[in-house]
Amino acid sequence: MAAILENARVQVLSDGTGLDEGQILEVLRLPDEALPDLLQLAHDVRMRWCGPEVEVEGIVSLKTGGCPEDCHFCSQSGLFASPVRSVWLDIPSLVEAARQTAATGATEFCIVAAVRGPDERLMAQMREGVKAIREAVDIQVAASLGMLTQEQVGELVEMGVHRYNHNLETCRSFFPRVVTTHTWEERWSTLRMVRDSGMEVCCGGILGLGESIEQRAEFAAQLAELDPHEVPMNFLNPRPGTPLGDQPVVEGRDALRAIAAFRLAMPRTILRYAGGREITLGDLGTRDGLLGGINAVIVGNYLTTLGRPATEDLALLEDLKMPVKALSATL
Repeated sequence: MAAILENARVQVLSDGTGLDEGQILEVLRLPDEALPDLLQLAHDVRMRWCGPEVEVEGIVSLKTGGCPEDCHFCSQSGLFASPVRSVWLDIPSLVEAARQTAATGATEFCIVAAVRGPDERLMAQMREGVKAIREAVDIQVAASLGMLTQEQVGELVEMGVHRYNHNLETCRSFFPRVVTTHTWEERWSTLRMVRDSGMEVCCGGILGLGESIEQRAEFAAQLAELDPHEVPMNFLNPRPGTPLGDQPVVEGRDALRAIAAFRLAMPRTILRYAGGREITLGDLGTRDGLLGGINAVIVGNYLTTLGRPATEDLALLEDLKMPVKALSATL
């Protein structure tokens, strides 16, 4: 077994200390023949420090399209010639989406809006929507509304939003190649305010934006520094009409290496399958990732792309004898 895996067995599996940036890079450079041992170690780390449960989540877009930002991967930007156009979801539809999500066995429902940050109209929609969901459905509510002010953070806490998603998307050094209308530091500032508020922090990104393997290691180390409760792992699904519409898809073995490396960097973190896994990994790769460090799944469709049917993911979890995490009795 490669020396980095032997070191990680002691440092991460036994002691619970994540790999640093240099060690993460070593993992990402492991040859294909070391992949089975790497995935087994990542799975052992997940079981030791997180347990066997898998958290299931559904997401819905409250406000889709028409975003003023220029995130080069995103078809919801109003600046690109992509087919997504601005749409608002009404409150009854939002509640029904939450009800359908809960029916799959999911414990988490995330309300997402394609905005730079929420204005008063969106915050009013959130107040009404979260209240209606909490009255009708037994499910935890999360939100992803872009960059926040301190006052908006406090409002979300008061509404009962228990987790906030704001992805860094990629490492600090590569971010200006992907987004020019705001900075990585602005996103980091929102995340620090969310953490300080007591809400859980959900922060991940997208692999395959054109970053180097060194920048992928940098990104994992920066996430580990933030220490989020949850890290969504997206793989680029190139969207027509966006600047990254012709970017090649991440190779499946590289995706699995990244999943394992992120697990070894963050042994206690919820590592969630998110967008792009269907085209990057397929059914077999999805299974391998669940046996290589993943311990949470977004079921159903994503914001602008199709996912796997929830029934297929739940059947896979049952086949792997991975129990779905129950709704927390305290929330």
